[in-house]
Amino acid sequence: MNDIAKHTDDLLPLYDLDESIPLIPVRDLVVFPHMVLPLFVGRSSSIKALEEAVSGGGLLVVSSQLDSEVDKPKPAGIHSVGCLVRVLRSLKLPDEGVKVIVQGISRVRVKEYLKTSPFYVVQVESFSDPPASVEKSLQMEALIRNVREQLQKLVAMGRLISPDILVVAEKTEDPGKLADLIMGNMGLGEEESQEVLEILEPELRLVKTGELLQRETELTTMQHKIQTDAKEEINKSQREYFLREQLRAIQKELGEVDEKTEEVNVLKEKMERTGMPQAVKDEAFKQLGRLGRMHPESPEAAIVRTYLEWFSELPWSKRTRDTLNLRKAKRVLDEDHYDLEMVKERILEYLGVRKLKSKLKGPVLCFVGPPGVGKSSLGKSIARAMGRKFVHLSLGGIHDEAEIRGHRRTYVGAMPGRIIQGLRQAGSSNPVFMLDEVDKLGSDFRGDPSAALLEVLDPEQNHSFTDHYLGVPFDLSRVMFITTANHTDPIPSALKDRMEVIDLPGYTADEKLKITRQFLLPKKMEEHGITDEQLRISDKAVMKAIEEYTREAGLRNVEREMATICRKVARRIVEGEEKCHRVTAGNLGNYLGVRKYIPEPEQEEDEVGVGTGMAWTYAGGDIMYVEAAPMRGKGELVLTGQLGNVMKESAHAALSYVRSRTDRLGLESKFFSRKDIHVHVPAGAVPKDGPSSGITIASAIASALTGIPMSRDVAMTGEITVRGKVLPVDGLKEKLLAARRAGIKNIILPAQNKKDLGEVSKKIKQGMEIILVEEMDEVLDHVLVRKPGPKPSTRAPKKLRRGAAATREAGASFS
Repeated sequence: MNDIAKHTDDLLPLYDLDESIPLIPVRDLVVFPHMVLPLFVGRSSSIKALEEAVSGGGLLVVSSQLDSEVDKPKPAGIHSVGCLVRVLRSLKLPDEGVKVIVQGISRVRVKEYLKTSPFYVVQVESFSDPPASVEKSLQMEALIRNVREQLQKLVAMGRLISPDILVVAEKTEDPGKLADLIMGNMGLGEEESQEVLEILEPELRLVKTGELLQRETELTTMQHKIQTDAKEEINKSQREYFLREQLRAIQKELGEVDEKTEEVNVLKEKMERTGMPQAVKDEAFKQLGRLGRMHPESPEAAIVRTYLEWFSELPWSKRTRDTLNLRKAKRVLDEDHYDLEMVKERILEYLGVRKLKSKLKGPVLCFVGPPGVGKSSLGKSIARAMGRKFVHLSLGGIHDEAEIRGHRRTYVGAMPGRIIQGLRQAGSSNPVFMLDEVDKLGSDFRGDPSAALLEVLDPEQNHSFTDHYLGVPFDLSRVMFITTANHTDPIPSALKDRMEVIDLPGYTADEKLKITRQFLLPKKMEEHGITDEQLRISDKAVMKAIEEYTREAGLRNVEREMATICRKVARRIVEGEEKCHRVTAGNLGNYLGVRKYIPEPEQEEDEVGVGTGMAWTYAGGDIMYVEAAPMRGKGELVLTGQLGNVMKESAHAALSYVRSRTDRLGLESKFFSRKDIHVHVPAGAVPKDGPSSGITIASAIASALTGIPMSRDVAMTGEITVRGKVLPVDGLKEKLLAARRAGIKNIILPAQNKKDLGEVSKKIKQGMEIILVEEMDEVLDHVLVRKPGPKPSTRAPKKLRRGAAATREAGASFS
C-alpha cells in the first residue's frame, strides 16, 4: 500500500464493543486488520468523528463508500462490513485537513447507526479469527505455498511490493493473517478487496486471495506479451521516426516549420471515415503521400491539398434513409400540390418498388410544361415525401461541358463539376437532384453540356461517373434525377431517350381557384404577416383576378396579384386601419388597379372567312383566329401575320385542297384565276409557325370563297395534306385548356389523336364535345353553317383581341 504500512503480530487488548463508536467513510480504500497505514481526513464530519475517537479511547470504525463520487454518503451508501482501527497518531495539515495513522484491529459489522449528525456513531459486532492450528493439513500447507509462490512471481514480473512484506509473508503461517497481509498491500481494486474483507472464514479468505493473485499473474503475463509484440513494431518504425524528427529539427533551423504533419493526419482520419471504395482510397492515399513530401508553400501542394479536401468531404457511402410509408408520402405530396395525379402516382410506384427491392436504381424523370405549373417546387415536395436531401441546379445558359463534368486539375482554378458540387452540398449520395431548364442548355467551342449529361442521366452508366477533376468513379445510381423543361423540342433526342417525360399542362380556372385558396393565398398572407382576421378574399374576387388580371397556363402572375393585395392590406394596417379588410369582386380594382385583360362579349353571329384555331405557346395553349378574304387578282395567295415557313406551306396545301374541291364547293373552275386570296393571322408582331393550322386555314378559305359562315363555337387543330387528309398534331392538353379558357365547347381533332385524349384530365374534357375527323371534308361539314350569308366578311370577331393579347408574351406554334 505504502512504505509505512506494516504488519504486527502483537496482541491488542480487548475492547468493549457494546458502546458506541464513531465511523468514518473512506473513498477508494479498504482497511484490513493488522495493518498500519495513514489516512487523510478532509471532510468536516469525519474530522469531528476523529476528534471524538481520540478523546474517547482512540477506537474508530473505517468503512468504504459504495460510490466514491458522493461527498456526503448516507448510511445506505456505506458498506456494512468495515474495520475497527486504533488511532496511533494524528497531525493537522495547513489545508485544515488531518493526517492520521491507524492500526487495523478486527473486522466489524455495523449493527445500527446510533447517530448520523454531526458525524456517524454506530454500534458494531466484532469478528476475530480463530487461533491457527499448529499442525496444518496438507491442503492448507499447499494453499499457503501456492499463494507465496504467486506473490513472488508477481514481484519477479515487476510488481512493486515492499521487501518487508515478502519477509513477513514468508514467516506468517496463519491463513487469515496471510490473506489480510497480501490484500492490504497488493493495491487491487476496491470491489475485490471489499469482497475479501467480508469473508470471515480464514481458509476461504486465503483461497479467494489465491484466485485474485492467479488472475493478476495472468494479466501481467498477457501485458508483457503485448509489450513484447509492440516493441518489435516500434523498433521497426523507430528508425524512420528518429529520421523524421531530425528532419523536422533541420527544417526548424531553416525556418521551414509548419503544421504539415498534423494536416496530413487530419486528412487521413477524414478519408478513413468516408467509407470510400478501395480503388478511390488507393488514389487518395497516393496523393496524400505526395502532399507529405511536398514543400508546404509550393503551388502544387495547395492544388493537392484542395484535391484531397474534396475527397474527404464527398458522401462516398453516406446516404439518407428513404421514407417507405406510402400513405405518409402521399399525404406529403397532397399537402404541397393540388392535382398532378400522374406525377404523384409515379413517385408512389417508385417507393413501392423500393420497399420490395432495396437496391434500386434512381429514376430519371423529366417534367415538361409551361412556366408556373409547379415543376421546380414539385421536386422539393418529392424530396420531402421520400425523406431525402434536395439539390437544385439550373442548367439555363450553361455552355461549357466542364460545368457538368468538371475541369482537369492541370488548369489553374480547376474545380469539380456542378454534379459533384451538388452532392457535396447535400452531404448524401442519394439526394433528389433537380436539373432545371434542361431545354435551355447551350453549346459552343467549349463543348456540349447535353452530351456530358448523357452519362449522368443513364442508369446503366452513372454508377461509375468520372468527374474530370476527381479522376475516380463516383456512384450516381442512387441519385434520383429530375429534369424540367418548358418543351421537349430543343432537347437532343439521345438525352430525351434517357428520361421519362411527364407532361404538366396548365390549369383550368377552377383549378387555379382551388390552388390559390389552398396554397398561394395562405402562403402570401404568412409572408406578409397578415392573419385571417385581417384579410378575407371572396371566391368571386379570386376568380376575377384569375380571369381579368392574368392570362397564363401556370400561376406565377396569380401569385403576384395575391402578393399585391397583401401588400396593400399590410400598409393600411400599419397606417391604423385595424378592421378586417374584405376583398370582393366589386372592390378588387381598388387593390389591383385597372383590369389587364378585358373580356369582350362572345361573337354574336357566325361570320364568313374567320376560323378559330388552337395554338401551342411557351406559356401554354392559346386560341388564335385565322382570317381569309378573296379579292380581284391573278390567283395569288397572300400570307401575312409573321408566319413561319412550315405554316406558309400549310397555307399552300390548304389552298390546293380547296381548289381540288371546286365542284363540291360550287365554285367555277376559272374562279381562282380571277381572284387573289389573302390569309392573315392577327397579332402580327408575334412569330407563328407549325403545321397544325392547316385545317383552320382551309376552312377559312372555303368559307370566304363560298360565302358560308363558320360556326363561332368550334375550334380546331390538325395538319392538312393536298389530298385533304387530316394528320395528328402535338400539344393536345395545352390546346384543350386554351379552348376551355375561351369558353369553346366544340373541338375538332384528328382521329389519330384519339390515343392522346386518354392522357388529358377528365376535368379538362368535361362539358366539351370532341369531334374526331380523318378527312377535310368532314371538317367542312361540321364548321360551315349551311345557309348562305352576306358577302364575304373580312371583319374579325370582337373576341379576336383577347387571343392576340394573350400571345404577345411568346411565339405561337401550330404544332
